[in-house]
Amino acid sequence: MRIAQVAPLAEAVPPRLYGGTERVVSYLTEELVALGHEVTLFASGDSRTRARLEAVVPQALRLGLKVRDEVAPHVVMLRRLLDRAAEFDVVHFHLDHLHLPAMLGRNISFVTTLHGRLDLPELGRVFAAFPEAPFVSISDAQRLPLRDVAMTWAATVHHGIPADLLRFSPRHQGYLAFLGRISPEKGPDAAIRIARTAGLPLRIAAKVDRVDQAYFEAVVKPMLDGPGVEFIGEIGDAEKSDFLGGAVALLMPIDWPEPFGLVMIEAMACGTPVVAYARGSVPEVVEDGVTGFVVRDEAGAAAALHGIGALDRARVRREFETRFTARRMAEDYLAIYRRLLRANDAAAAERAAAGARAAPRLRLA
Repeated sequence: MRIAQVAPLAEAVPPRLYGGTERVVSYLTEELVALGHEVTLFASGDSRTRARLEAVVPQALRLGLKVRDEVAPHVVMLRRLLDRAAEFDVVHFHLDHLHLPAMLGRNISFVTTLHGRLDLPELGRVFAAFPEAPFVSISDAQRLPLRDVAMTWAATVHHGIPADLLRFSPRHQGYLAFLGRISPEKGPDAAIRIARTAGLPLRIAAKVDRVDQAYFEAVVKPMLDGPGVEFIGEIGDAEKSDFLGGAVALLMPIDWPEPFGLVMIEAMACGTPVVAYARGSVPEVVEDGVTGFVVRDEAGAAAALHGIGALDRARVRREFETRFTARRMAEDYLAIYRRLLRANDAAAAERAAAGARAAPRLRLA
């Protein structure tokens, strides 16, 4: 199958450090190539892939030259894609909704994975304007804010990561881990309080975006002066096996409707259980009492940590291998691509038949 993957340009594919969407696009792209498909990746020029790379900008926008209008390079990317659309059987977008006006009515098989939160009030009107466009959600919970919007949902596909990306650690080193981004909705301040209540040290590996700098300075940084908390900063894939594998548990005291939470399956790949609040996708990803504990608040998280030693780290790893590998993700998407192609073939046949019925007939005298 000839497949185009269209990634955001904010980060390289895969990202050097933080960047969940671009990381998932990379895992999917490489797995599709490994399965023998012809894949073209539309992304930044510093991306690394075995697919054919269509470089739209030389570097990822976050790390390269500052661009005042980040929409502009994406518009250029869409033009390049449309110029080459006949080369692809299926086009898979990871751009939310920017491409929708350009794609409809062109007889191009395409699908869009929505990677972000969908509870923003303006999104309902956008998606309602394109009821025929097929979308993929990354959790069933992600769809809930749009349950009253007439949309075409092709499927829910949970994320996956390469089975050999992160190393299994049968034994921990006695600390708790927080990994991701410093922001109020991610709950690093709650993680610090939970760790101190449980009497366990906490290591925080996270980036601080400019928009969250004030929160970091006012709330999180003063808490770092106390005992048992180490702030490491942003880390990449190369450091994750040691960081996550050494943890007693990953803490995810989130205060927002998490669409998926890639860090949860990264921890599971290392055999590390997850203690997370029951928000968004968490109950779909964490099997309570098997791969971690799903809790309601700080007190529940601290209490759950007292029983974390009863969980089997080898079982956590096996559950990851069953449910959350990149191969499983790629196979799920291939099934969607095939359904799209069958539906488009059927629609084309119906249009041809309708045209034949409408054509004037030659009458013989």
